[in-house]
Amino acid sequence: MGKYVCDVCGYEYDPAQGEPGQNIAPGTAFEDLPEDFNCPVCGVDKSQFSPAD
Repeated sequence: MGKYVCDVCGYEYDPAQGEPGQNIAPGTAFEDLPEDFNCPVCGVDKSQFSPAD
């Protein structure tokens, strides 16, 4: 379960943290995020994310 970064604003999704603002539990892999997941900072969809280095 790796981290993913928003290509637009640089927000980093960390599966160990989840995303409490969108009710995403810690331990949720990026691949398992719902299709309607959006970046909590800039609002783009998950297709705009890339694996973090």
